[in-house]
Amino acid sequence: MAEPPFLILAPIRGITDCLFRTLFQHHFGGVDEAVAPFLNPQPHANIDLRQLHDLLPEQNRALPVVPQFLHTNPEGLLALGQRLHDLGYTRINWNLGCPAPMVTRKRRGSGLLPYPDAICAFLDVVLPRMPLQLSIKTRLGLNHPDELAALLPRLNDYPLSEIIIHTRLGKQLYRGATDPERFGQSLTLSRHPLVYNGDITDLESWNRLRRQFPTVQRWMIGRGLLADPFLARTIKGELFNPEQRLSMLMAFHQELFTSYKQVLAGPSHLLGRMKQIWFYLAASFPDQDKLWKKIKKAGTEERYLAAIDGAFRQ
Repeated sequence: MAEPPFLILAPIRGITDCLFRTLFQHHFGGVDEAVAPFLNPQPHANIDLRQLHDLLPEQNRALPVVPQFLHTNPEGLLALGQRLHDLGYTRINWNLGCPAPMVTRKRRGSGLLPYPDAICAFLDVVLPRMPLQLSIKTRLGLNHPDELAALLPRLNDYPLSEIIIHTRLGKQLYRGATDPERFGQSLTLSRHPLVYNGDITDLESWNRLRRQFPTVQRWMIGRGLLADPFLARTIKGELFNPEQRLSMLMAFHQELFTSYKQVLAGPSHLLGRMKQIWFYLAASFPDQDKLWKKIKKAGTEERYLAAIDGAFRQ
C-alpha cells in the first residue's frame, strides 16, 4: 500500500491563526501540519512574547505548527529563533514567496528571488548560529522562472530541511495558471526534499499532480482547503455525503464564530474576519456567488447570521 501523502496547511495571513487552525483540525482533520502566517520583521532583538501569541505551544496542541518569518536581518532572525527554540520549536520557515507588492518592493518575500547572492549571504550568516532547522517557502521567481532555477543549485550547499515551491511567479500574485512543469524541473535541480504548492483544489487536481510527481510525499494546500475543508480527508480516501458535510460545516462555523466573538475587539473586527473566511468557504455551498454577495453586504451581526442561516437551511 502506498504511503499516505503528508498534507500541510498553507499560511494565509488574516485567516489561518491558531484559533482557526485548531478548530479546522478538530472539525475536519486530515491535515498533518501547518505553517503559520509569517511574523513581521523586528528591528531589535527584544521580541515581546505578545508578538508570539499565535505560536504559544498551549494554543497549538491540535496540529504541529512551523513558524514562519519574513526577516532579512540576520540578528533579528537569530533572536527570534532563540525565542522559538525556548518555546520548544525545532523548525522555522523562511518566506521567500510572498507576492504582495508592499513586501516585494522591500526585497522581501518573492521580491528577494532576483538576488541570489543576497539570499546566500543571509544563509551564510544565519545557518551556523541558528538553533532551529530551516526550510524555505518560495515561488518560481518574482518575474521569471529562471530566477528559482538559478537559485536552487546554490541552495544545495546549505542544510535546509525542505523547500516548498508555489508554482506561480510573484508578479502573478494568485492569478493565472500554475506551472507544474517548472516544478518538475526543480526536482532535477535540487537535492533537498521539495513540497508542491499551488492550486490543489479538488480530488481531480490532486490525482493529476500525484501522477505527475510520484516521488513527492509532502504537499501544501491553502485556498483549496479553505474552499473545501473536506479536501484533505477526501485526498486520503474518505467520503462524505451532503448531510454530513452540512452538519460538520455548521458545527465548525458555530464554534468559530463564537470563539472569535470572544477574542476580537468588537463587531466590525468579527464581521471582517468572518467575511475573509467566507470569501473562500462560500464555495462549499450551492449558488456560492449569491451567498457571498449576501455575506459581503451584511453590515451587522444580525444580517450576517441571517445570511449564514439561509445557507445552512438549503
